[in-house]
Amino acid sequence: MTFLEHLDELRKRIFYSFIALILAVIPAWFFSKDVYKILARPVTQFLPQGEKLVFTSLPDPFMLYIKVSFMTAIFATSPFIFYQFWKFIAPGLYKKEKKYVIPFVFFTTFFFAAGALFGYFIVFPFACRFFLQQGAEFKAMITIDQYFKLVLRLLLAIALVFELPTLIFFLSRMGLVTSKWMIRNFKYAVLAVFIIAAIITPTPDMITQSIVAVPMLILYGISILVAFFGEKRKKKKAESDEEMAG
Repeated sequence: MTFLEHLDELRKRIFYSFIALILAVIPAWFFSKDVYKILARPVTQFLPQGEKLVFTSLPDPFMLYIKVSFMTAIFATSPFIFYQFWKFIAPGLYKKEKKYVIPFVFFTTFFFAAGALFGYFIVFPFACRFFLQQGAEFKAMITIDQYFKLVLRLLLAIALVFELPTLIFFLSRMGLVTSKWMIRNFKYAVLAVFIIAAIITPTPDMITQSIVAVPMLILYGISILVAFFGEKRKKKKAESDEEMAG
């Protein structure tokens, strides 16, 4: 494919993903209030009894539910979006590599959801408790707009970070990275992980950053194993092909 053909293919995949997202937003709107209550739970559980988040301008609640609908639609359509990403990179793959479409969509969706759940159940409640404890001497006036921006940033960032094993699997299949290379550069990976954790976590303390960084390092370790077994399988197949050819 030429450069312009790649751009046209990218435009098509983005267009299909956008249409799917818009179609999903419509039903997501009807559940937006319920989804918001779920998203607000990590902070509302630490507020005094009867207190709620606040808004400072009339359109804020409406805009909040719009944003919640889009966020819900992103997660609901993530399998389709990942499939469109696969369709974009598929022309550059060998025929035998294209059969991985189902595992690719399954594992990208699985790790995307796992990252979001980890952020929701582990990172975000800890961060909310930390912030509220720091401001215990004051009355909390948390706006829905500020809170949702924090939720969106954290959940999507951690969800994307959890895609590392799937990314490494395909990079190793293409021969771009190896398990030995990843082990050799582990110290740089640790530094990169803590920098990413510092960027995506809402609190500046090392404890919260470590809660995010440790699972990322575990994912890096899993990625090394994924690359190792992928190389081993590839080597066995190459030896088998040589024996058949001989």
